[in-house]
Order: sequence, then C-alpha cells, then structure tokens
Amino acid sequence: MTGYLLDPSLAFLNHGSYGACPRAVLDVYQDWQRELERNPVELIARRLEGLLDEVRAELAEFVGADVETLALAQNATSALNAVIRSLPLEPGDEILTTRHEYGALVRTWEFVGATLVRVEPEELASAIGPRTRAVFLSHITSPTALVLPVAEVCAAARAAGVLSIVDGAHAPGHVPLDLRRLGADVYAGNCHKWLAAPKGTGFLCVRPEEQGWLAPLVVSWGWEEGASFSRRHTWQATRDPSAYLAIPAGIAATKRIDLAERRALADRGVELLAEVGAKPVAGTPAPLMRALELETREADSLQERLLAEHGVEVIVREWEGRSLVRFSVGPYVSESDLVRLRDGLAALAA
Repeated sequence: MTGYLLDPSLAFLNHGSYGACPRAVLDVYQDWQRELERNPVELIARRLEGLLDEVRAELAEFVGADVETLALAQNATSALNAVIRSLPLEPGDEILTTRHEYGALVRTWEFVGATLVRVEPEELASAIGPRTRAVFLSHITSPTALVLPVAEVCAAARAAGVLSIVDGAHAPGHVPLDLRRLGADVYAGNCHKWLAAPKGTGFLCVRPEEQGWLAPLVVSWGWEEGASFSRRHTWQATRDPSAYLAIPAGIAATKRIDLAERRALADRGVELLAEVGAKPVAGTPAPLMRALELETREADSLQERLLAEHGVEVIVREWEGRSLVRFSVGPYVSESDLVRLRDGLAALAA
C-alpha cells in the first residue's frame, strides 16, 4: 500500500465505499488547510472564487462537461438531495428507476413522497410512460457493481420529454466520462472515491435549461440576482474549502493509474472467488468493482468475521434476498489481497 495511509495489515478491498486518498493528494489538501489558517479572510474572501473556478474548469475538462453546467458539491448524495427536493411533482407523477439504486437516495425520494416505479435496468428505456416525470438511475450501481445503459436511457428520456437524473457516484475516475455525449439532464458524481480526492468532494452537472428550478441545499450569499449556477450551489456559508482545492491533485493521481491492469486484476478476483462458489451478478460489471452472489444467509456476520479473523475489509450485504460480496480493486490492491479474500471465505464456509 505504498503511497497510502491504509493499515498495511489489512487486505483493503472496499475502495468503493469511501475511497482512499493517496499521500501526495493529502499533502496538497493539508497545504491548503495551512494556507487557509495563515489568513482566512485572504483565502476565502479574496481568492477563493477564482481558485474554485480553476478547479471547476479542470474537473469539467476531465468529465467532459461545459464548465457553466458544473457546480462543486460535498458528495453525490448532497448534490442529488438538492435536485430531488427541488423537483416539482404533481399528483400522478412517477419516478422510473431500478432496484439497484443506492439506498440513501431511495430514502430521499421517499422523503419527498415520490411514487417510485422499479424495473430492470434493461427495461428502463422502454418503460417510460405518460406518467413518468423523471428517470433516475445509477451510472455504476452501488449494491451490484453494474454499469447501466445510461446513454441509451437518457436519449429515450429526452425523446419522451422526460427528465433524466443520473447518480454517478462511482463513475468519475472509474470509467471514461464525456457528460456532453452522455446526455443526462442532471448528473452527480463523487471525487473522493475513484478520483483520489479528499473526502467531501463531488459535483453536480445540470443542463442550462434545467438549472432554473433547482435550489441549493443551503441558501447563502451565492443566492443573488444574476448569480451563476455554480455560485448559487457552491457557496454555502463558511466551510473549509481545502478538499475542493485538492481535486486537481486527485485528477493528476488518477491519470497515473493503469486502469487496464487494474481491470485485469478485478477479473482475476472473480476467477478466485469462483473457486469458493461465488457467482457474478448478471449484467455488465464495473471495471474495478465486482459483486458476486454467495451461498450464505449470514451476510452481515460474514463481513465482520472476514475482518476480525482474516483482516479482509470488504462489503458483504443482503440485497433483494441474496447475499452479495462486493470487492473493489483500488490502486494499492494486489493479487495476494484477493487470494486472502478467497481463503477467508473458504475457511468460514468450512
């Protein structure tokens, strides 16, 4: 785990939950924190807006977006909360989605009283109907680690005059992004997972014609006549901006990763887990994060025992009546870590 602060005694296979920040990026992050404390007024009041514009420009180029459509956010969940809680819904409106979505955002839709219609991912485009107000789907699903057909669904939604909202929490730095071509009306992503930035970094990308109805989670000095989309949503009272300012360092670190080599290692992990009877979830797997079904009814205790008895940090969860193990191949993972997971599962099964 050279270059990371991760506990060297662990086989850390859960990069997908919270990421892991490289030392070099943490150094930049902490340098900005020290710069902030030297003169908070100078950094926040005089320099910050210009600095954040530079960050947004670099991030927009990386994800293939127009800079005026992109605002910084603490994470994809907070960005999508702003969207979901702003979206005007009329009686009879339906939100078309799948059973593979992130539970926290399903709860957000339930909080606003939305009527959710769940179909299989491959049915989304054809299931858009007269009551569909919006289609909501993940680019890469959290529980099942699948890549969904977002471009196809967004095109179908556009043709039907329906809003498309994409949860891209796991996508930036994980799969190539060109948000202009993808065609989503709303796209939210994280920078703290696969883009190697510090915790508390993400973004919200919204087509100009959809920006007007969208209110920020916190109304502060950025809410003023003529303010840009990014200013309205990024400025949310006093907070430490250092994590945002370290995003370019995360982008630079990500560009140095051999994604093809990492994907081959993830494929090898699937082969190793097949030896203990684990079967991949049907669908298009994410390059660096895989979910496989296990023959067990004790998913939660299995996760805890893998950590306590074998030093393996990995996700094992119940989903739709099935037990899934989800492993991630971060930049620091080796084949020996995946062997350790296989051996741990074999020992606990025995």
